[in-house]
Amino acid sequence: MGKLLDHATDDHDSNEDTKEIKSNQDSKLEFSEDEVTLIDRMFRLVGKRWSLIAGRIPGRTAEEIEKYWNSRPTSSTSTSGERS
Repeated sequence: MGKLLDHATDDHDSNEDTKEIKSNQDSKLEFSEDEVTLIDRMFRLVGKRWSLIAGRIPGRTAEEIEKYWNSRPTSSTSTSGERS
């Protein structure tokens, strides 16, 4: 019986560790310059279709892409100068 109780405690500790790691990853969402460029270009092509954009960036989820997009500083000058 003691083993079952120990196993349950281990699962609880593991869940706490997972939550802590996930919250650390969420607070430090960093993207490379190439990823940022690709996200910007894809957004202009497909809009807020985060899963399509994430499908082009290995290891990224739609949630990460959307969170990045919504948290980035906006600049009205960056898009106005890129007309062809």
